[in-house]
Amino acid sequence: MISRFHFPDRLPAGGEVALPEALAHHALRVLRLRDGEVVVLFDGAGGEVEARLAVRGKAVFAQLGEARALERESPLRIVLVQALASGDKMDWVVQKAVELGVHAVQPVQAERSVLRLAGERADKRVAHWQQVAVAACEQCGRNRVPEIRPLQALASWLGAHRDALNYVLAPGGARGFADEPEPKDVVHLLVGPEGGWSEGELAAFDAAGCRRVRLGPRVLRTETAGLAAVAALQARWGDF
Repeated sequence: MISRFHFPDRLPAGGEVALPEALAHHALRVLRLRDGEVVVLFDGAGGEVEARLAVRGKAVFAQLGEARALERESPLRIVLVQALASGDKMDWVVQKAVELGVHAVQPVQAERSVLRLAGERADKRVAHWQQVAVAACEQCGRNRVPEIRPLQALASWLGAHRDALNYVLAPGGARGFADEPEPKDVVHLLVGPEGGWSEGELAAFDAAGCRRVRLGPRVLRTETAGLAAVAALQARWGDF
């Protein structure tokens, strides 16, 4: 397979670009690519460019070929609203959600979230998750990088999205996606933390007009539930 790299700046229409140090190091030292090898670059604005590496001493350049207007985005715009999960679960969720085609990921702080983030620590973690999304795009072929949005308190997020189409994953829900009409706009998919949603949060969802849905008779872990729901939505109305 040809290696794909996200270029951090807007790619020009042709010519040659110098690869940033981190990208060059990954290409030469990690992937062991050599002078003259063909790679694919994308800048996140859509489309991709085939390029040829040119190694000159410690500097690495990419000689750009013709741009290709390839899009691999789903027609169904899903925003995964994921309650913070502990350990490396959030990395896993972000990576797999990007591979499955989500439009964006919105981390939220829920009452029962084990992980607690605020201020600079929250900003650093969101920046890290954005890089996880970039790497997932490099692997799966997406040319537009989904946004990992700034962390919000669940109540604040809900207050700003009361009129949106919000699906809440909740064991014991009365209906599944098969009972729902095809969405006409962005779909928000809310996934609880390890301890699940609190009764207060469920009441707030009901008051805001959110739709509780189930994923079969089994209780899924937080790192499984959202991904299973995204796959189900993509199979029903997306591009699976």
